This record gives sequence, C-alpha cells and structure tokens, in this order.
Amino acid sequence: MAHRLFATAFALGLLAAPLAARAADTTVVLDVHHAGCVLCGPIVKSTLAHVKGVSAVQVSQPNGDADVTAMVTYDAAETSPAALIKAVTDRGYPADVGKPSNG
Repeated sequence: MAHRLFATAFALGLLAAPLAARAADTTVVLDVHHAGCVLCGPIVKSTLAHVKGVSAVQVSQPNGDADVTAMVTYDAAETSPAALIKAVTDRGYPADVGKPSNG
C-alpha cells in the first residue's frame, strides 16, 4: 500500500512541475559590433551572463581589434534574442543575430 501511495505522489509531483522547468535550452549566436578592443570581449560576456535565463556564454574575438561573436545558451521561457541584444546594446555594443560558425 505504501508503495502505491509513493508512486501516486511521485506521478502527481511530475505533473505539477512547471513545463518551463523541463524545457530545453536554446542557443543563439550574436554578432556584437563596436567591440574592437581587448576588454570588449570580457565586458560583452559578463553583460550577457547577467541576463536572467542565460546559462552559458562563449565569446570569440579573432584579435583585439575585431568585433566579438557571442554564442549564448538561454532558457527561452525567461529571455529572448531581443533581450540579449538590448543588454549589450545598452552597454554600447550594438548586436544582431548572426550565423553559427562551422567550426
């Protein structure tokens, strides 16, 4: 009897879990402009990492004079590419959705 009660409680718990908690993360690539300095990459990374719902940020910058490409993994229930773009644009780095690299 206790086993059946436990199984029922467990099943109800799974049904009660929010769908957003079970949603898969989404990834977007941003081309970040006016970011042609050695410090720009870390600033962009930190800015994006502090957006609610972001779980990972990887930035690449071929050299200290090039713009930054940011690959951002986020929970689509909590944020969006538009919100990510707004965050870095507000810091002085206009951005747009880019294309994923093949390497």
